[in-house]
Amino acid sequence: MLTMDIVWLLLALLIILGGAELFTNALEHIGERYLLSEGLVGSVLAAVATALPETVVPIIAVFFGGASLQVREHVGVGAILGSPLMLVSLAMMLVGVAAGSKRGWRAALKPEISGFLRDLLTFLIAFSIGFLGLFMPQHPGGIRVVAAAALVFLYGMYVINTVRASAMLVSGGHGTRAEQLLWLRRLGFKHKLGLEISQLALGLAGIIVGAKLFVYGVEQIGALTGISVLVLSLLVIPVATEMPEKLNSILWIRRNKDTLAFGNITGALVFQGALLPAFGMQLGVWQPREDILWAMGLTFASALWVLLLALRRKLTPLLLLVNGLVYLAFFIIVH
Repeated sequence: MLTMDIVWLLLALLIILGGAELFTNALEHIGERYLLSEGLVGSVLAAVATALPETVVPIIAVFFGGASLQVREHVGVGAILGSPLMLVSLAMMLVGVAAGSKRGWRAALKPEISGFLRDLLTFLIAFSIGFLGLFMPQHPGGIRVVAAAALVFLYGMYVINTVRASAMLVSGGHGTRAEQLLWLRRLGFKHKLGLEISQLALGLAGIIVGAKLFVYGVEQIGALTGISVLVLSLLVIPVATEMPEKLNSILWIRRNKDTLAFGNITGALVFQGALLPAFGMQLGVWQPREDILWAMGLTFASALWVLLLALRRKLTPLLLLVNGLVYLAFFIIVH
């Protein structure tokens, strides 16, 4: 039975990756069509696209995952907290490795600094609110609802500020260019806006179906192995559903497109550090238990480390290796 559950996970992963590829590819063409900056496309559009699997998984897990509400909520919280940890630790390290192997380990990495700092500062503020939510009483219409509303407002302001900065960045040479054909165009369809939107919808449908299958597989493997569903979700779901899409960042960093590479990661951090905790705080398992505290604490520390590197203009591949050690430490702690 364990073999079949692994097959379900692999099938779900393939469906999710296919949907995410269609979605991201269409977004790049839309960004080029409307003269959007790399910062806007990387930190908002591409980031949301690559974060969609992680966004859909907790929602589907909680409302449609299985018979046990506690299991569904543990999968949901694991997906919500595991992804930011993976992004700011493992994904940052892999970008550093890709850059270091090509440019040298002490070469300066140069994402557009105003957007990069905006992403990191917004994430740290949002994640702090989510952390405080662990200690808030849970009552219908209570303080957790207010905190969730504040997170949604914070993300809305972040998007507005990013959009406002887009035109200036485009004029400064940071405009988005789609380097690959639209996937549906390769099937012989005429390339127009309607085809790009159709591909977006098709990609989203694939992500939703794949997420549903993935939740089912995680539940079954947790039951057979005895591994905590929360721990399994913290470690497995983010790497399986989002890490492959972060290969985009690796490709971009090797092409010297630092703004797109880092924006794809930090924009997803903001999205998942604001909107998903707003949802997570409404769940009964959003409590200060040990594994949750470790996940949030190490995530915050890693983001703060990258922020300090950027402020001191010391963002180099060598120093980003530290972020990978954080993910290893978390694996050892909760394993």
